[in-house]
Amino acid sequence: MARDNGNRRDLTQGPIGSTLLMFALPTLGSSVLQSLNGSINAVWVGRFLGENALAATSNANMIMFLLNAFVFGFGMAATILVGQSFGRRDVDSARRAIGTAMGAFIPVTIITAVIGWIFAPQVLTLLRTPAEAYQPALDYLRVIFAAIPLSLVTILMMMGLRGSGDSVTPLYFMAVAVVLDSTLNPVFILGLGPAPRLGIAGSATATVIANLVGLIAMIAYVYARDLPLRLRGHELSYLKPHGPTLRTIMVKGFPMGLQMIVISVAALVMIGLVNAEGLNTAAAFGVAQQLWAYVQMPAMAIGAGVSAMAAQNIGAQKWDRVSQITRAGITQNVLLTGALVALLLAFDRPALALFLGGQSPALPIARHIQMVATWNFVLFGITMVLFGIVRANGSVIAPLIILFVAMFPVRLGFIALFRPLLGTDALWLSFPAGSVVTTLMAAWFYKYGGWRKNRMMAPVPQEECVEEALGTSEPGGRLNPAA
Repeated sequence: MARDNGNRRDLTQGPIGSTLLMFALPTLGSSVLQSLNGSINAVWVGRFLGENALAATSNANMIMFLLNAFVFGFGMAATILVGQSFGRRDVDSARRAIGTAMGAFIPVTIITAVIGWIFAPQVLTLLRTPAEAYQPALDYLRVIFAAIPLSLVTILMMMGLRGSGDSVTPLYFMAVAVVLDSTLNPVFILGLGPAPRLGIAGSATATVIANLVGLIAMIAYVYARDLPLRLRGHELSYLKPHGPTLRTIMVKGFPMGLQMIVISVAALVMIGLVNAEGLNTAAAFGVAQQLWAYVQMPAMAIGAGVSAMAAQNIGAQKWDRVSQITRAGITQNVLLTGALVALLLAFDRPALALFLGGQSPALPIARHIQMVATWNFVLFGITMVLFGIVRANGSVIAPLIILFVAMFPVRLGFIALFRPLLGTDALWLSFPAGSVVTTLMAAWFYKYGGWRKNRMMAPVPQEECVEEALGTSEPGGRLNPAA
């Protein structure tokens, strides 16, 4: 398997299955760490502050997912541009793509943070947050809003690195942030040592500090190792958005961002429906989501892996490998996700009791949710692979339409139709109902859709190519990453 610059892999060479697995494993490790961090923090909050605070963080974290979705689409578009550029050995275009993404969206994230801080109360009211959890959720959410620019820049950097074939560097600095966050949570919640006692806001404060340290350390590492996506000298001008590149990121990224927003809005509607069932059901659903984060990790990691791998191979015009990547991704996802589903269902009671305690009235509700709905993540994994492949060539509208149909007419329609008959079970069964429809439609589009004819790359004007060739461009920079 070809390697470059230590952690970076050339995804256009080597055996498909092992190359995909070795690239996806560090991404899976990052997901494990991120989910473990959230679970540890939930344990601190639940044990020290009670079920009201736990329900509060569940509501606030759903808002954060929605905000992360805002940058996800544009980050994914930039990642695909980076991946296709590396597949063509055009490193300068990759740097331009990541520079444009950073320069365009950092100011937007700052505005988002300000608006979020101001309107946090209205957002929680729209979610029908239980009265007992409202004030803790507001305290927690406002601290998290203040850190939005920091977290979104971190996401962009990690996605860009993975697009270049480097999934190991993001793992390193995810580990740094997780260790700090998990350690600092009880310090700021309880006011240990010289730290102030902040309660639930202390959990958010610990997260902010940990992410700041992780981001600074990652930037320092990128420059110390002279990784390919670093910007030096004249390349710093790439932070001023490049028109054609920005248009590509916007045109392709907006529908991808909308996909995440569709999922987020459907999840927010679900939170509102669950909250209406009372505090115990809300807490049970929040804990179920904590465990689901682990179950979906292989799907997310392999989906990201196939997207980066397909993008590089599309850039290199190796279409025969793209079909092999699809088959390998689906096989690996079914095996890994299926194993996790079986493991979770076998040991659901002790896993759930970590968060709720063995005597919590929410525990039997959470166990029932797991039994009814968890298996749908096997189908979710297949869909992630299919969407990752077609998005790697810039096909973004069809996945958006498919997700919208599955999330709203299907999932919410299922709830409306069957709730009088099934009661709250209609809420949990709506998850597999939506997954079945999504997987069938995604498979149809992959086989019969015209996604292979798309063109992702933003054209660079000929006069600009001449200007760069005669100017201060690094000799050979378009052919080889800097060592």
